[in-house]
Amino acid sequence: MFYYICLRRRSRSGTRGEALTSRRAVESGQRAVLPVSVEVEQYAKEVLDFSSHYGSENSMSYTMWNLAGVPNVYPSSGDFTQTAVFRAYGTWWEQCASAPPPFRRTPKGFHSQDYIELAFEEPVYPTAVEVLETYYPGAIVQILACSHNPFSQSPPTDVRWEVLWSGEPTKVLTPQARQFSPNIKHISFPTNLLRLEVNSSLLDYYTELDAVILRGVKERPMLALYKMPVIDINDLSDSEEELSDVGGPFRQGSDGKHQRTGNGYFDKLPYELIQLILSHLTLPDLCRLAQSCKLLHQHCCDPLQYTQLSLQPYWARLSDASLGHLQSRCTLLQRLNLSWTGNRGALTLTGFSSFLKACGPSLVCLELSCCHFLTEACLEVVSQTCPGLQELNLSSCDRLNPQAFTHISKLARLRRLVLYRTKIEQTAILSILTFCIELRHLNLGSCVRIEDYDVVASMLAARCRSLCSLDLWRCRNLTDRGLAELVSGCKMLEELDLGWCPTLQSSTGCFQHLARNLPRLRKLFLTANRTVRDSDIEELASSCPSLQHLDILGTRLVSGASLKKLLQSCPKLVLLDVSFCSQIDMRVVQELSGLFPNVALKKSFTQ
Repeated sequence: MFYYICLRRRSRSGTRGEALTSRRAVESGQRAVLPVSVEVEQYAKEVLDFSSHYGSENSMSYTMWNLAGVPNVYPSSGDFTQTAVFRAYGTWWEQCASAPPPFRRTPKGFHSQDYIELAFEEPVYPTAVEVLETYYPGAIVQILACSHNPFSQSPPTDVRWEVLWSGEPTKVLTPQARQFSPNIKHISFPTNLLRLEVNSSLLDYYTELDAVILRGVKERPMLALYKMPVIDINDLSDSEEELSDVGGPFRQGSDGKHQRTGNGYFDKLPYELIQLILSHLTLPDLCRLAQSCKLLHQHCCDPLQYTQLSLQPYWARLSDASLGHLQSRCTLLQRLNLSWTGNRGALTLTGFSSFLKACGPSLVCLELSCCHFLTEACLEVVSQTCPGLQELNLSSCDRLNPQAFTHISKLARLRRLVLYRTKIEQTAILSILTFCIELRHLNLGSCVRIEDYDVVASMLAARCRSLCSLDLWRCRNLTDRGLAELVSGCKMLEELDLGWCPTLQSSTGCFQHLARNLPRLRKLFLTANRTVRDSDIEELASSCPSLQHLDILGTRLVSGASLKKLLQSCPKLVLLDVSFCSQIDMRVVQELSGLFPNVALKKSFTQ
């Protein structure tokens, strides 16, 4: 029934003869002969955009910028600072209190968690893409090509993205280096802009990428394949003629006897049951079904179907027109995910503002990660139209000017705020903390423009005493004084990320003071702090029995004995990273792993 009503629409292009011819060609594997052309091999010239990286904004170690140019490490395997590393791996990140619940209706085929976009010198018709993975490979789930030339001086118009290859997340049996070169699809336009999308959820440690090679020819391959028409979320025209066409054969007879109704058995089903059935459809399927008949059009446009809306999986084809078509259906919208969307002119202030004015009053969650169309005016619209907003994610919106963030302070009901890799400055964050006193989760990771984190910590202790999680990853100037104020005022903290904070010194007693004041602590990152010592670990064992995740990568002063005591005292501990801890060798790791098999002990290597 569903297939019938969805395929009832008129054909948009091509004749039946053309379709049959192309089908035979596909089934027999026939293709026109490629023209003789020299294959071009090129490495990425420039990194244009990415969603996250392990490294700092002010260095090259572990950053995405390492993917530009020739290999630095390959064919060597191991943990090297000259590679590109994303911020997360595994599934434990999603299990933290700070992680938002997943959106309903996310397509099963959408696996992407992070991405990077690379520009190459010469536009070519791709024949191969090779990714040099040097540590824990298997994260790449999709490779796309773009029709826009990033080096063109003219503004982008009619930007198209085509999937060259896609697959599911995998876990390679060995962390050794490999050259990943999947079979790619031929496309009808030349490209010098590729996008890699990754999912590291199955990996045991951070994946590391060294270089990307694009191979291709400059002359267009002659592929005589018919492309079947596609109905997407932009195709939402609902003419009365087409909607009534399906119900034509199902009418009451002139003799008064009941004949088949226009909707078959659907007329006998309760409204709520049909709504429940439709709730399992993806957004494009829901839009297609809305074009089949009046009854299903009514159900598919019911605002109750759109209380949650994730448009992130459709970032490549979302536009102002898409939002315009969906606008009337989203009057009860509560959670909206626009992450990754709108770049290169696809969304504008006008389209974004119009949509938010329609759905903003009921909105409580707004995900805008990596949305480079955002301007100060856009954030002003958010502050004016979303008075009840509780969650706002602006992760990696690194092109927003610092003044734009002052508008966030008007969202007094905020409980979760993600500002990772943004240009927020001291004045704006202090204003936000002054007025947004209900904050439970705050991410200021890699916010390098904040001048004095001690002042920020003091304000958090005074104004946000219910804070549950705080990410200060790579903040450069937090001292023991600021940390002492923070943990004394925010005793509800369960997650605290102090990774790569070089100004914190164990000799001041700050880490022991932290442990004594935060008995609810479940996650603590002290990554790359060389001063962490046995007394700090022993205090954590005594004071933080609920500890689940601990990262002490790089310390030189922690012994196997103190780790054993920690593991005995913290039965909920599931992740312990002791990479590059000079006193913890593989023999100690193997011994502890045997005694505590439920704990994932991480120990990276280089060779």
